[in-house]
Amino acid sequence: MQATRPLLFKGFIGRSLDEFKRLSNIAFKLEGIKGAQGPYELHKFHGPTSVQDCKVMSDAEIGGFSKSNLDWVVSPPPSSGIPRASPHSPGYARFHGTISTQLPKDRPEITRSGYAAFRTRDRPPTVFGTSLWNIDPYVYLALRVKSDGRSYFVNVQTESVVPTDIHQHRLFVKKPGEWETVLIRWNDFVRTNYGLVMEPQAEIMRQKVKSVGVGLTDRVQGPFELCIERIWATNDDSEADSVVEKPAATVGEGELKTKQGQKISWASK
Repeated sequence: MQATRPLLFKGFIGRSLDEFKRLSNIAFKLEGIKGAQGPYELHKFHGPTSVQDCKVMSDAEIGGFSKSNLDWVVSPPPSSGIPRASPHSPGYARFHGTISTQLPKDRPEITRSGYAAFRTRDRPPTVFGTSLWNIDPYVYLALRVKSDGRSYFVNVQTESVVPTDIHQHRLFVKKPGEWETVLIRWNDFVRTNYGLVMEPQAEIMRQKVKSVGVGLTDRVQGPFELCIERIWATNDDSEADSVVEKPAATVGEGELKTKQGQKISWASK
């Protein structure tokens, strides 16, 4: 066990150097004055270890029967004729499994099940303190995905006063079964707690983002599959296949609700 200490220390120093480089780059480019000069990578699935940096969840944790997996898939060769996530992507993650609404018989307190999700793990500390994402200079959250068309949510967690708060937004896609880039405005995320919309609403703590992930809570029994190549923050809407605008249309069962049971509205542009 003693032999692991230098490795842990080296990892800490390495992370600290990376953070120092990032902060120095921001200062050198005067991004605090001029604004962000390019995209900000939050997580990319370009290698087998990338899925290990994520936590996979489902109602199995409370005795349910849904199954959830996150696997890394190598991109097909260009000569295969199979569409790739992006021209130079070596691979991507496949979030898949089965949703079941069956309730555990020995847990009478459990009255609802049927969900699956994954999120990036909390980032390890550096010499500068807790490692968090500062997305304040950016307008959009971007995701490169290939969806089966089910009602997925994008989940963002911050270092909030209420640790269980999650900011959520529907992941609307235009081309199920095909790769596309979806942009969501950071300001359009909704603050929730255990699946209920909270009041008063509050904007995301943009300088203290801890994790980002995707969940499925439509409670439709059967298999699901969502492929995702990378997640990043950006100001460039020209790279998107679709930009999700402000809420304007009501959606169906399995979406977010208020404490009074009213469904919230979303936009699907």
